[in-house]
Amino acid sequence: MNKNLITYIVGGVVIIGFIIAMALLSGGEMVNNKNPLSYSAGTLSLLEGDYDFGVISMADGNVPHSFEVRNESVEPVTINKVYTSCMCTTAYVVEESGERHGEYGMPMQGGPTGETNIEILPGGSAILEAIFDPAAHGPQGVGKIKRVVYLETNSQTKPKLEVTFEAEVTK
Repeated sequence: MNKNLITYIVGGVVIIGFIIAMALLSGGEMVNNKNPLSYSAGTLSLLEGDYDFGVISMADGNVPHSFEVRNESVEPVTINKVYTSCMCTTAYVVEESGERHGEYGMPMQGGPTGETNIEILPGGSAILEAIFDPAAHGPQGVGKIKRVVYLETNSQTKPKLEVTFEAEVTK
């Protein structure tokens, strides 16, 4: 048998063995580090999912809006990730205790990481603060805009929430 072929076969067996060993040692948590036992039957809801800033000027600076996120179910729900649709938007999550998490931004654009671990207890709530920078796109960034902030949770039935806002940006 060819010496190179034997080397490839042995290398392949070692790699496959390593992958199997890692899967067994991780308890099946190899995919996205999500353990099915950590899923919640609860869901989060939004009192308001859309907001219109109306006409805003680049010169006026950043404009914020707060969205209330509630857990009206009987199980805790964890917010695992927060991110935005555009680099001009950042977000924060403020717990009932007043603890503020973030700044969260657009993935892959150098924005802050969206990974988080914020638990909202049954009957509890949090505030999602969305902040839009109308000048972020420069002088060509005028006109109608629509942006989204995403919340990914451990809810089995409603794992992703979206809040949207729009505005007419002027110079």
